[in-house]
Amino acid sequence: MAAPELYSKFARIWIPDTTEVWRSAALTKDYRPGDTVLHLQLDDETESEYKLDPKSGVLPPLRNPDILVGENDLTALSYLHEPAVLHNLRVRFTDSKLIYTYCGIILVAINPYESLPIYGSDIINAYSGQNMGDMDPHIFAVSEEAYKQMARDEKNQSIIVSGESGAGKTVSAKYAMRYFATVSGSSAEASVEEKVLASSPIMEAIGNAKTTRNDNSSRFGKYIEIGFDRKHHIIGANMRTYLLEKSRVVFQACEERNYHIFYQLCACAHLPQFEPLKLGSADDFPYTNQGRSPVIEGVNDLKEMEATRKAFSLLGITEAHQMGLFQILSAILHLGNVELKERGSSSCCTSDESGHLGVFCDLTEVSYESMAHWLCHKKLKTATETLNKPVTQLEAINGRDALAKHIYAKLFSWIVGQVNKALSTSSKPHSFIGVLDIYGFETFEVNSFEQFCINYANEKLQQQFNMHVFKLEQEEYMKEQIPWTLIDFYDNQPCINLIEAKMGLLDLLDEECTMPKGSDESWAQKLYNTHLKKSSHFEKPRMSNKAFIILHFADKVEYQCDGFLEKNKDTVNEEQINVLKASKFALLVELFQDEETPAALSTTAPSGRAKAGRSIQSVREHKKSVGLQFRNSLHLLMDTLNATTPHYVRCIKPNDVKAPFMMDPHRAVQQLRACGVLETIRISATGFPSRWTYQEFFSRYRVLMRQKEIISDRKLTCQSVLERLVQNKDKYQFGKTKIFFRAGQVAYLEKLRADKLRTACIDIQKTIRCWLARKKYLRIRQAAITLQRYTRGHQARCLYKTLRRTRAAVIFQKCTRMWAARRQFLRQKAAAVLIQRLLRGYTARLEHKRLVCEHKALLIQRWVRGFLARWRFRRIKRAVVYLQCCVRRMLARRELKKLKIEARSVEHYKKLNFGMENKIMQLQRKLDEQHKENRELSEQIRQMESHSATELEKLHLQLKTLQDAEEESRHRGDRVTSLQEELELVRQELEKNKEMVSELNEKNTLLKSEKDEMNRLIQEQEQQIKEKSESMHEEVTEHMQAQLNEERFRYQNLLSEHLKLEERYADLRSEKEAAEELSKPGHNRADSGYSSSQSESVHSSVLTGSEVSSLEREDAVQTAADVSLLLKLQRRVAELEKEKMDLQGEMDTKEEQLQLERTKELEDCRRLLGAERDFEALKRQELESDNKKLKKDLQELRQSLSKGLGSKVASPGGQAYNVLLEQLNSTTEELEMRKEEVLILRSQLVNHEAFKHKETRTEGDSGDSSRSPTLDLHELNEDGELWMAYESLKETNRILESQLQTQGQSHEKEVEGLRAELQRLRAELGHQQQMLSDSLELPHDARIQASLQHEISRLTQQNMDLLEQMGKQDKMVRKLKKHLKIYMKKFGEAEAGVHIEQSSPENMVGESGHTVSIVRKERDFQGMLEYRREDESKLFKILITELKPRGVAVNLVPGLPAYILFMCLRHADYANDDQRVSTLLNSSINTIKNVLKKRGDFETISFWLANTCRFLHCLRQYSGEEAYTKHNTPRQNEHCLTNFDLSEYRQVLSDLAIQIYQQLIRVIENILHPKIAPAMLETETIQGVMGVKPTGMRKRTSSVHEESAHSLESILKQLDVFYYTLLQHGNDTEVVRQVIKQQFYVFCSVTLNNLLLRKDMCSWSKGLQIRYNVCQLEEWLLDKDLQGSGARESLEPLIQAAQLLQIKKKSQDDAEAICTMCTALTTEQIVKILSLYTPVNEFEERVSILFIKSVQTLLKDRKESSQLLMDAKIIFPVTFPFNPSPVALETIQIPSSLNLNFLTRV
Repeated sequence: MAAPELYSKFARIWIPDTTEVWRSAALTKDYRPGDTVLHLQLDDETESEYKLDPKSGVLPPLRNPDILVGENDLTALSYLHEPAVLHNLRVRFTDSKLIYTYCGIILVAINPYESLPIYGSDIINAYSGQNMGDMDPHIFAVSEEAYKQMARDEKNQSIIVSGESGAGKTVSAKYAMRYFATVSGSSAEASVEEKVLASSPIMEAIGNAKTTRNDNSSRFGKYIEIGFDRKHHIIGANMRTYLLEKSRVVFQACEERNYHIFYQLCACAHLPQFEPLKLGSADDFPYTNQGRSPVIEGVNDLKEMEATRKAFSLLGITEAHQMGLFQILSAILHLGNVELKERGSSSCCTSDESGHLGVFCDLTEVSYESMAHWLCHKKLKTATETLNKPVTQLEAINGRDALAKHIYAKLFSWIVGQVNKALSTSSKPHSFIGVLDIYGFETFEVNSFEQFCINYANEKLQQQFNMHVFKLEQEEYMKEQIPWTLIDFYDNQPCINLIEAKMGLLDLLDEECTMPKGSDESWAQKLYNTHLKKSSHFEKPRMSNKAFIILHFADKVEYQCDGFLEKNKDTVNEEQINVLKASKFALLVELFQDEETPAALSTTAPSGRAKAGRSIQSVREHKKSVGLQFRNSLHLLMDTLNATTPHYVRCIKPNDVKAPFMMDPHRAVQQLRACGVLETIRISATGFPSRWTYQEFFSRYRVLMRQKEIISDRKLTCQSVLERLVQNKDKYQFGKTKIFFRAGQVAYLEKLRADKLRTACIDIQKTIRCWLARKKYLRIRQAAITLQRYTRGHQARCLYKTLRRTRAAVIFQKCTRMWAARRQFLRQKAAAVLIQRLLRGYTARLEHKRLVCEHKALLIQRWVRGFLARWRFRRIKRAVVYLQCCVRRMLARRELKKLKIEARSVEHYKKLNFGMENKIMQLQRKLDEQHKENRELSEQIRQMESHSATELEKLHLQLKTLQDAEEESRHRGDRVTSLQEELELVRQELEKNKEMVSELNEKNTLLKSEKDEMNRLIQEQEQQIKEKSESMHEEVTEHMQAQLNEERFRYQNLLSEHLKLEERYADLRSEKEAAEELSKPGHNRADSGYSSSQSESVHSSVLTGSEVSSLEREDAVQTAADVSLLLKLQRRVAELEKEKMDLQGEMDTKEEQLQLERTKELEDCRRLLGAERDFEALKRQELESDNKKLKKDLQELRQSLSKGLGSKVASPGGQAYNVLLEQLNSTTEELEMRKEEVLILRSQLVNHEAFKHKETRTEGDSGDSSRSPTLDLHELNEDGELWMAYESLKETNRILESQLQTQGQSHEKEVEGLRAELQRLRAELGHQQQMLSDSLELPHDARIQASLQHEISRLTQQNMDLLEQMGKQDKMVRKLKKHLKIYMKKFGEAEAGVHIEQSSPENMVGESGHTVSIVRKERDFQGMLEYRREDESKLFKILITELKPRGVAVNLVPGLPAYILFMCLRHADYANDDQRVSTLLNSSINTIKNVLKKRGDFETISFWLANTCRFLHCLRQYSGEEAYTKHNTPRQNEHCLTNFDLSEYRQVLSDLAIQIYQQLIRVIENILHPKIAPAMLETETIQGVMGVKPTGMRKRTSSVHEESAHSLESILKQLDVFYYTLLQHGNDTEVVRQVIKQQFYVFCSVTLNNLLLRKDMCSWSKGLQIRYNVCQLEEWLLDKDLQGSGARESLEPLIQAAQLLQIKKKSQDDAEAICTMCTALTTEQIVKILSLYTPVNEFEERVSILFIKSVQTLLKDRKESSQLLMDAKIIFPVTFPFNPSPVALETIQIPSSLNLNFLTRV
């Protein structure tokens, strides 16, 4: 009971409630002793009063602090009572969606009624090897605890799974068995663990049924013993069953079903193989339709039947036996349809109208008459005779149902026996783990014999559980050496004695069954007489004489006596059994064979241990009572459990409506009381439930300590603090390593800590508020002073402004008055002057108007007469000109239409292009003619000028003559006027011509701008094409790289699988040879001089030729035996080939699409260029037409000029003559300009034709370069040998990789070629434009000459390009012919090599049995080291087997063994000794494998990884291939191999390097894995920040002892060791980077997986610690210059998880920020971390459910894996980039310490 002082104001308590069982409330007033009422405020803020019992003075239970709510272990709660347990379970189940919770040693499992992703293989791997308290509660944690204790203590274990129907017992037991099958594996050839798991669907089909509480309720109890050998591998299993509910076969309540197997049979009735069973729908049989619920939602009985049959087959039950089972089950259904009609009052008969009895007899192959007779009769035996007595209809129906139940029980027992036979093993198990799946405590409205037996079994299990819990508590106290007293716990032995003791309920029941007239009523009276008022656990109901009440440990249960005797006797008509025994159906007869033999106490006999408990049974064993059989089997079960270490799983059913994650408090409390959870809480609360280590107590409550109390000894510090804080010393005890607290003391300490922190917070708040207030006051004071200063200044400025405005107003008034007076004077003066002026002007205008009118009258008369004459002349002329224009326009349109048609035609276009040079020459001739014509015109003009001069003189003479005669001049005046009018007309025509010229200039300018725009569009399209091709190239490259990485990953995984198979084969062979050696003590040596056992155990030996051949023969035998493995590898090879072909097709499709897009783009470009050419041609035609028009106008002007000369009107100095001359000059200039434009357009057409030709050539080249090489795929050899499948797989992967590289290189070359072509075209275009601009500046003669010269040079360049291409083609042909000769030669040598290998078995070397072909080369080089053949074994022994990385090798040149081996290889190559080359390479590889198998430490693996890679690089560097030799010096190129092509051996060495790398990664992971979680999560790297949450330390006392704490510093030191060791051994930098990246991925995956499975690690302070640790790892990477290795990126999920723990988690903006930030985490991981987030201090807040749902809503569109945990077993694919050695081979010196004196330098 808590202290009264804890019931203060605001204290939270629990009060009883009828709806929620317990309800939370807070005190509004302090409680004082003696108060009878507590004043409360409920959670809904309503006031209430709680009355106390004045007699008992019991106060309501206190509520735990919110920081303790949601704990993994219920015993970690400070207040241990029923409401605290119920509330903790409800918060974990409904809010956090956690179904598992510890309660001390019990795992409480609540059925979620929903599938959860927490049972995958990744979860199993995460729990494997972990202590039980280190991870979140889980069924896997209990299973791991049992498995670990079995392996460590060599003691048998048992897992007891109990709970009521629908609580999930069967599923929990199934997952426990799955865990054992996964973590242990099987040592037998057949997979025993698969058979163990396969037994589940069989037992569910025949033993599970739908009830009102559960759709898959187990109607029997079972105990499965899983046997393990000394290596803790599963070797077998055994099953025992208890109390099958046989009554369900013949009766089901409403909404229930019979056993699943019957409905599965009815679902398969339509199948052909089931037609002989004559089944139908489940509604047709009374045994399956009574519950009126034949279908379970979400369950397909047909598919379940397939799973059941598959499980039967896996367990070795043949198809014939399966059909026999189904035949018997169908017979049971037909038996239920047999009708029994009443005949008289005491007899009955069968009615076989439906024929079901006949079907039953046919299926069971029994006599119809006999079965029909004995269904209605029974045999009575007396002392003298035997009588056949008819039975009533009711008795006959009961007998029929009893027969059906008996047959089903026998069939059930037979199936269990067959399952045990399939799971049994010939060898005796070394240890076992038992899984008990048994019914929990049951109480219904009507309880009968079945509930009585179930509750009796639970009483026995509860007694065993109480004793075990008490024993564990006692062991804990003794271990910590603290004084303890006997804990009072509920002992249910009196209740058990009431049931099973002498004269107990079972004895009286058996006695009554033996009585001739025994009945349920008489048995009830015996019970009343014997136990009523004598036993405290037995009571009689008030209103019934046929019932009794037993006070069980969980509750009172009232049992109805009706049916007890009948169910206990379980009688069956013996004559009916005899009829069945006489059946011709062998399987049916086999079921009843044990009727005459003693039966076991259980359904199946246990293995080994049950023999001692057996007694000789009577011959009529089947008549033993059910109660007695159940009691005996229960005693045997308890003996088994008491001999093991038990582990408890209590399954809870949260509600009766099967709603997911909804808890009914009443049902939950009822089950918690029944399953013993509350009893565990009570026992724990009686002692010291809260347990803290001294360090954790110091870290948590350091704020309560004084400075003088803190000393170096944590134990003394804690003692001094507790003595001061807790006065009652009985409230705590000090153990060796822990402090033990009574219930409620941790809450009291938490209250003190919270008060201290609250006081400190108040002090901090007070100081901060004072500082803020003073700061605010100073800020206000300074603001006031500033306001005053500005106000005074403003007032002074206002006064100054007022004075200034007053003075300005006076001045303004003075000036205004002066301005007004002056304005009045000036206005009057101006008015007088204006009047005078107007008057004088008016008089003058009147006079002028009169004179003008007279003059205009004369002028109008003159002009009107002239206008009429001119108007008449112009109308006639205009009509003539218009008629001419119409005719000319019609003719021009016809000509234009004809020219357009010709321009559109392809033939005309070709003729234009083809005859361009001729046209240019014609234009040149036309130009010359025009020049000649111009010269003639100039000559004519000069003649006209001379003629005009003479005429001018004559005109002067005539003028003088005319001046003398005035009359004659008057007559010629009219003619001069007409000449002036004509001159005016000429001027108008000239203006029209100028306008026409300006329009042509504008059109020309517009065409030039359009041309520039077209050029710009062409350039933009070229840029877009380039960018598009580059982006497409990048996408294709990335896709290819991803596919290459994926294929490399698959290939390396296959290599690791192959390595495991080799290791397994070697182990099996060594075991076989060891067995043979034991069986043959006088074992002789083999012919080779080495014993088989010695060759396997001593790895330093070297295999000779005969040994190799013998090993290969053994390999072949083993391979032939392991046919299944070969078929798997062949299927894998076929899959890889299919994937490769799919990849090849995809690549071809991508290339075709790229080619089509490029072709389309080129077509678009050509189409644009063609449109531009058409536009230029049209423009040229328009310019030519304009030119013709100008010529015509010029001709007309000439004609008009000649007419003027003929009439002798114009003179050289006259105005008309000058106008005509100017018009002629402008026309000539326009003509020259049009000629230049025509030449420019034609030269552009020529350039476009050349560009088109080059485009066509470029397209052809790109089409040639895009062809992909054809792959030569190797056919898989299916002759049954393993090595051929493996080598074929390697060849497939190698071809695929080379194909990918070839495709990538060809694509890159193609892109580079296109880029170069584009650059060339751009340069040529620029050159053309430059030439065009230059030619425009030249005169037209030079311009034409330059165009011709350029065309000639272009054609010459094309001819040179064609010649160069022809040369390349000839060179390629010669190269292909040379290669053809070489391949012909190689083919001949290969055939010869095959004959040699067949004749010489010494040529077969290597463990894999594959002989790599060696190809000769034609070049000759030199070798380096020589050795004798008999020194080969010595060489390998010294250089590989006995070479220690820590010894001699540490001072050697990095990679020296690889250099020495390669130098020896060079000598063998120089000597042209192919046998020595093969022996050297194969023996080296095999010896390295043996060394790594024998010494698998990190340094050895690192050393040989470096040497293997160096040996591989040497084979590449000195192979003579151009890709590798370009990195060599000239001297190194002289050392290349001359006679053999070792490319296939390079692949073998690459595979070996991959295997060594994977082994290295596994070794590093094994070293680091146990250290990662403690260093990254558990160790407090930032002192004083984390704090410790009061967890209670309720870990298993039997768990593995905790190892020394690992810190991050130790991890970094270990990484330093790995890093410097790898570099010291000479590993490539790129390989080291890949190793570090892999390890950092392991850091991330292990840490994140632990975080996701540990609720106590999800807090703000833990996120800070993780971020700090990650920063330390990043600094380590920075220090080692490994930032670019990708290791930092592999830590990104862990970094985001740490940020998620630290980020604010309240508003919608926070949810969006989380979704944006956590891109490397999956939705499942984000939601899991938010659900597990647990505050360490009461000042923090939990994450609300609404916030988690909002995050889920934002993340629902993500497409990602649904896997919760990261796969920590992934090994990234490794690559070994070529790293040439700068070391010259001739400079390498062999140290004398190696003792390699037998090597001779050559």
